[in-house]
Amino acid sequence: MNLYASVSQLWEEMNFNHLIKYGAITAATVISLAVLRKWIAGRVCYSCVRLDGRTVVITGANTGIGKETAQDMAKRGARVVMACRDLSRAEKAAEEIRCSTGNGNVVVRHLDLASFFSVRQFAQEYIATEERLDILINNAGVMMCPHSLTVDGHETQFAVNHLGHFLLTVLLLDMLKTSAPSRVVNVSSIAHKGGKIHFNDLNFTKTPYDSLVSYRQSKLANILFTRELARRTKGSGVTSYALHPGVIHTELGRYVQMRHPVLSILLLIPSVLLMKSPKQGAQTSIYCAVTEGLENYSGCYFSDCQLKEPALEAKDDLASVRLWDVSSQMVGYKECD
Repeated sequence: MNLYASVSQLWEEMNFNHLIKYGAITAATVISLAVLRKWIAGRVCYSCVRLDGRTVVITGANTGIGKETAQDMAKRGARVVMACRDLSRAEKAAEEIRCSTGNGNVVVRHLDLASFFSVRQFAQEYIATEERLDILINNAGVMMCPHSLTVDGHETQFAVNHLGHFLLTVLLLDMLKTSAPSRVVNVSSIAHKGGKIHFNDLNFTKTPYDSLVSYRQSKLANILFTRELARRTKGSGVTSYALHPGVIHTELGRYVQMRHPVLSILLLIPSVLLMKSPKQGAQTSIYCAVTEGLENYSGCYFSDCQLKEPALEAKDDLASVRLWDVSSQMVGYKECD
């Protein structure tokens, strides 16, 4: 064999070895990403429960996990009331749900959780026009927004994520009781860990505002509210559940994108790979809403379609009672409302 042939053969062998090496690396990478995505996606709600003849109210149902939850409820035959602030976007989403599920019993109602007047108006109209309420899913929320006060003078994240839903729930509680067995599902977050209810400064007027600290407070409030609601409704047929939906790629992070646009662009691809889709993120909300046999777990916290232990600060019964009383004062609610 001449020198040229030897060199050519060696080159071919090197290329072949490189192809095998890179092929193996590529295959391993693809498999690893597939496993990672499956792990991130989490569990799925496999319940086949039908909801024919039942009514479900979902706040913030025009986008993200709220829309996916509304779609699932509609597929199960429920009458779905989409309680949203933006009526035009909500009606567009409702029409998409009607078309995709074949369920024409999907309606839109205006609700602005940043306004106690709007919440009371929604509740009054609902009670006057609807016959029942089987499932209330408090899904809407804001995350890490700049400091601002609502029309009622309360810090926005605490007002929208907790106070608005608190008022909505207590105003509809009698209808939930007459429709029992019924459920209240509160979308919280793992961000409640490390959170604290700043009872002496709920609106952050005395201390510097930190959007993450405020967000954690509001998400902790969701779980404490769920816990106290379960205690107060025990034996009534109304049960309540709080949940962490997962880290989801939705519009909820729009304020983070606005404040850090360059960082958001750099993290775009990793975020798509490492975050749940809205459909995946809606699974635990759906699980808590329809899964049979959860009645004994009223007041509990769920994640990834299974029971989970919340942080210690979320199991503080004294804080739960205090938060209920303070919230009642802040929204102007009395037991006779």
